[in-house]
Amino acid sequence: MHKHLLNIISQKGPLTEADNDLCKACFEPVLLPKNRIVEQAGYVPQYLYFVIKGFMRIFHYNENGDEVTTHINCPPGFLTSYFHFINQTKADESVECITECELLRITKTNLDRLTSKSAAFKDFSIEVFQQSIAYNENRSKELATLTAEQRYKKLIENYPAIIHHVPVQYIASFLGMKPESLSRIRKRMLS
Repeated sequence: MHKHLLNIISQKGPLTEADNDLCKACFEPVLLPKNRIVEQAGYVPQYLYFVIKGFMRIFHYNENGDEVTTHINCPPGFLTSYFHFINQTKADESVECITECELLRITKTNLDRLTSKSAAFKDFSIEVFQQSIAYNENRSKELATLTAEQRYKKLIENYPAIIHHVPVQYIASFLGMKPESLSRIRKRMLS
């Protein structure tokens, strides 16, 4: 399972045997069932997850008690409540497996160990963090400037697999709309 992550990192630059061994020592492979909450709101996130296969989401409850999905991953990629994981503070959101997931997970202690001992992993971790910030800024901009239909079209153009693996209510919430609105948009697009 580690080869997926190592292949992505090695595209940025060469990895030493020590880098490979450190990655295998620090990242734990896990297979988790669908609908499993892996990080619970109200607790400090224990792991940063690298999703090899499967779909996960980050969600919280709003003031009305409704679930709000703020992030859906598309493999491969990293997922956790980043701010709370990095700062080791209690999260106000939960992380859930939407489908069965093949993951590599790493603790904050092991991430710090990995980035202090490997220049390649340190550089890669900075790049992942920068991509996360850029993604969140772009997502905020899209929610503010694009219509619901434009957001949906962009999502299916960039991540078509989401449609086949993620329930409509999560997609709608992620796009900032009700499931009924998304159903109307989908019907309009089909006709």
